Amino acid sequence: MKIYVDADASPVKQIVINTAKQTGIPVVLVQSFAHYSPGEQTYGVETVYVDTGAEAADYKIMKLAESGDIIVTQDYGLASLGLAKGCVVLHHKGFAYTNDNIDLLLETRYASAMARKSGKRTKGPKAFTAEDRNKFEILLRETIQQQKENEDENYLD
Repeated sequence: MKIYVDADASPVKQIVINTAKQTGIPVVLVQSFAHYSPGEQTYGVETVYVDTGAEAADYKIMKLAESGDIIVTQDYGLASLGLAKGCVVLHHKGFAYTNDNIDLLLETRYASAMARKSGKRTKGPKAFTAEDRNKFEILLRETIQQQKENEDENYLD
C-alpha cells in the first residue's frame, strides 16, 4: 500500500507525511515542476514532478496507483478514476469519495462549470479550517488501519 497525494495545492501534505511515517507507509507526492523545491527529501516520501498541464498530475497518479492504494485529492475527476481502479480516495476536508457520492459530486461540478460558462458567478470553496484538518487526520488514520486489516485478510486467504 502507498499513499499518493495530488500535491500541487494540497493543504494536508504534512499530515499525510507525518501519519505515513508513523505507520511505515510510503508516500508519493505528485506535483508540477512549477512547484519544484530542491529541499531535503524525507525518508519514505518520494516526490514525482510532472509537466504543468492541467491533468498531468492526475494521469501520473493513475499510472502509478494500484488497487488498495490511498489517493488524496480534491479533484473529483481523479477521485472517480481512482475509485474505478479500486483505490481508496480521500478529500482534504475529511471525507472519503465513494461510489455512492461521486456521481453527485461530478454532476455538481459540471453544473457549476456550465453556470460559470454562461456568465453566472459561483461561490468558490470554503476556507480550509482547523476542524477540516482534524477530520482529515482522523479519516486518514482510520483508512490506513482499515487498509492494513484488508491487506492482512487478503494475505491470510
